Amino acid sequence: MTAIALTIAGSDSGGGAGIQADLKTFSALGVYGASVLTAITAQNTRGVTAIENLSPGIVRAQIDAVLSDIDVKAIKIGMVSTLETIETIAAALRHWDRRAVVDPVMVATSGNRLLQPEAVDALRQLLLPIALVLTPNLPEAALLTGQPVAEDEAQIARQAEQLLALGPSAVLIKGGHSKGDLCTDLLFGGATIERFASTRIMTSHDHGTGCTLAAAIAAELAKGADLCDAVAGAKAYLTAAIAAAEGLKVGRGRGPVHHFYRWWPVPQSL
Repeated sequence: MTAIALTIAGSDSGGGAGIQADLKTFSALGVYGASVLTAITAQNTRGVTAIENLSPGIVRAQIDAVLSDIDVKAIKIGMVSTLETIETIAAALRHWDRRAVVDPVMVATSGNRLLQPEAVDALRQLLLPIALVLTPNLPEAALLTGQPVAEDEAQIARQAEQLLALGPSAVLIKGGHSKGDLCTDLLFGGATIERFASTRIMTSHDHGTGCTLAAAIAAELAKGADLCDAVAGAKAYLTAAIAAAEGLKVGRGRGPVHHFYRWWPVPQSL
């Protein structure tokens, strides 16, 4: 059987995040990728200059077209910038009785806001209940819970409890914005807290990391991994992709990770 994953997200014209990063990640991990486009961004490594959201009708039509024909094993939801888009996706996935890896994309790496303020409540009320796993970073977890950014594991755990109460089966709070030599992601929802740590890589090549991690989790789930193993595999893949990105030389801002480091290595900067 072919492992197939579906990404529902926006387009990044610079190729480092969004649909483009998701499809690269699926392919790099041996998974066939299908896609549903929610928005088009004019974007590069330095920022987002324009966003055009697609109509709810075409978003729904894409979802129905894919799920009515293709045996999708896992779904990842990324950029869903409007209330109407969120309502459409939630209704469609309920219709098809599907849950998803939900990456609550609110702000781009460049700092540009990608989720309209009035859509935050809809994300909480409509997408979190259909999340197989929610993957916020520390600022996103704070925004979703209405709390300050967590500074220690006890505060992270309290925010995770609040998020779990909104309906996701599990919550993975990412540690990329934390301090220290280790970058530790914490998975909540099981009997114990699972920790996934890696040595922090100081780099400017981190555009699309959130998209890539969530897509990698979906890819591993599509191949049959359980959630804990999927997160572990995704974390290892992303860490290696970040480490390999120094030689890519893409753009003049925050560059993308190297999704295909296993196939075409690039020289590392001295």
